[in-house]
Amino acid sequence: MKEGGVDSQTLGQLIRFGIVGLALTGLYAAVYWPLATYVLPPVVAVVIAFGVAVSVGYFLHSRWSFRGHGKASDGGRTQAKFFGVQSFGMALNFAFTWILTGPLFHGPTWWPLVPAVLITPFATFALNRYWVFG
Repeated sequence: MKEGGVDSQTLGQLIRFGIVGLALTGLYAAVYWPLATYVLPPVVAVVIAFGVAVSVGYFLHSRWSFRGHGKASDGGRTQAKFFGVQSFGMALNFAFTWILTGPLFHGPTWWPLVPAVLITPFATFALNRYWVFG
């Protein structure tokens, strides 16, 4: 059944992904910002914060965001694909951080959180839905 061009299953997954994503984004920001501001270079803080968020994210997305989607799959293969998607997301956030806080702009440590919230989640949703849990 379509709702405004999006079938109800996809819409439900997007809503659940958004809820989990908001929680994970909050977790990522809570780990990244203090580390980047007071302890470590921002690009190092990205890796640590993403690692924490990915650890929690796999379980939440596989058990709730994409539950009932696709066929039953090999857990190890699914985990490897999920890790690949999250690595891509981390690379995006790493690039945003390097560009915005590094030698190009020398911006404040909070700047990279803007594209990390507005761009990375949509890219990883699409990859997770169609490649990892599809």
